[in-house]
Amino acid sequence: MDKTEALNSIVAEANRGELVFSTNVTASLKIQQALDAPDCSTDTAAKLVMNEPLLSARVVAIANSVAYNRGNDVTSVKAAITRLGFRTLRSIVASLIVRQLAGASKNPVTRAKTNQLWEHTAQVAALAQVIARRITKLDPDTAMFAGIVHEVGGFYLLSRVEEFPCLLDNQPNPLASDLPAFADTIVESTEETPETIIGRVVLKNLMLPQPVLDAVEALWFGLRAMPPETLGDTLLLANELASIRSPLEMGFEGESNQYASEIDFVVGDGTLNSILEESEDEVRSLTAALLT
Repeated sequence: MDKTEALNSIVAEANRGELVFSTNVTASLKIQQALDAPDCSTDTAAKLVMNEPLLSARVVAIANSVAYNRGNDVTSVKAAITRLGFRTLRSIVASLIVRQLAGASKNPVTRAKTNQLWEHTAQVAALAQVIARRITKLDPDTAMFAGIVHEVGGFYLLSRVEEFPCLLDNQPNPLASDLPAFADTIVESTEETPETIIGRVVLKNLMLPQPVLDAVEALWFGLRAMPPETLGDTLLLANELASIRSPLEMGFEGESNQYASEIDFVVGDGTLNSILEESEDEVRSLTAALLT
């Protein structure tokens, strides 16, 4: 079986509603659903989070990051949730789900690509949060959430590498015209790839808000405005500025973003680059907290 045949098989599964999620992902999805309940209290949320040690550590770390800490560290999950709020908490749960999608592969190549993809994702999410707050004046938590979920298709494909080792082949990924159609999901675009097809299905399973879905679609197919205005523009810019590239680019071979340093524009009395320099500690701290 070659790479195109493997992708044909996975897209066909998606078409039948047979995407395979691990037990950990299913458990985290239940936490997400519980947090969405209108009567979910801070005490209830804290109990749910504390049942997941990794999630607990990430919540406290993000609450103490430069982006959210305004003077004193918190030392409990409940205090962290109080500081962050439920919207940010949902983003953090989403980050756990996305990271769990790829599973824990024993293959060192797959594991390295998964780690790099998560490092890229965390950096894009942190940059999107800062860009939304400082430049596009959009809700920073929504922007961070969009950054966290923008590579879900890639994580899912990595989760299937042990079953389909050819997914790591260096041959270029086929376009949608080479794959079986997925009903009501194919966008008329020469840029459609297996990652976008699978990503759209996984995003649907995560029951994400429409503005986030639209922003990810803009990243896949859109053209960024300069200066950025929309949530999609924010996500596109964050992705371009990320120094850690996705290992899934160019047929699973990562490449440096040689143009990132050339992106600049005026923002009020400053420029994009000056704002990023001022926010460097925030981006670094938030990225590190998401990687915890």
